[in-house]
Amino acid sequence: MSRETTLATAEDTRRWGHRLAQVLAAGDLVVLTGGLGAGKTTLTQGLAEGLGVRGPITSPTFVIARVHPSLVGGPDLVHVDAYRLGGVAELDDLDLDASLEEAVTVVEWGHGLAEGLAEDRLEVTLQGEDARTVALSAHGPRWAGPEAAAALDALAG
Repeated sequence: MSRETTLATAEDTRRWGHRLAQVLAAGDLVVLTGGLGAGKTTLTQGLAEGLGVRGPITSPTFVIARVHPSLVGGPDLVHVDAYRLGGVAELDDLDLDASLEEAVTVVEWGHGLAEGLAEDRLEVTLQGEDARTVALSAHGPRWAGPEAAAALDALAG
């Protein structure tokens, strides 16, 4: 089931990411899709604030992946930018599955690459540059229960 919402500003995108962080736990995978300037890193900044991890959160384009340790005893944030990766083999080379169970993993530009990392995942598609449309799609048994579905529905409202 896909849920959609419109976010008028970059600050709204950051706040929505903060709210999304409240439903995430160690082992969760979030795959972000959207064009340049669509707000993927801005959303991740909100996630980081909500998770209470060490920043700053910037686009990891040139380092590919960054680990942001928790400052509050929660899961770390692993922030990956798959834009420069040549395929699934290069994503596998990052050895993300070593930290997948202990961290919240966010993969920007991950569509078509990161789905194989975990059966349970959230796919977030952002469109637009100023006002953004955000579509949230949940996959796997982790998100199939009524509590998880209600939490995700609240994000769309």
